[in-house]
Amino acid sequence: MELFGITGTEYVGYLASLMVLISFTMRTIKGLRLLNMAGCILFVLYGFLMPNLRIGLPIIIANVAIFAVNTYYLMRKRTS
Repeated sequence: MELFGITGTEYVGYLASLMVLISFTMRTIKGLRLLNMAGCILFVLYGFLMPNLRIGLPIIIANVAIFAVNTYYLMRKRTS
């Protein structure tokens, strides 16, 4: 599927990038982490949409790790 010469895979990548970019404008850490996690999910999808897994695997690994870090800090109880 192409629209304006851009494939669906590229749209997923652009949307993921936009989500991560917008996450850094959030006023709260919780908002930043949640929006960043949404971007991570889209990047993982983008990695799986690459022509082969060898190309997408670095994208997938990095974003699964970032998602895990965000999840850890969102779930962790505040001790201070």
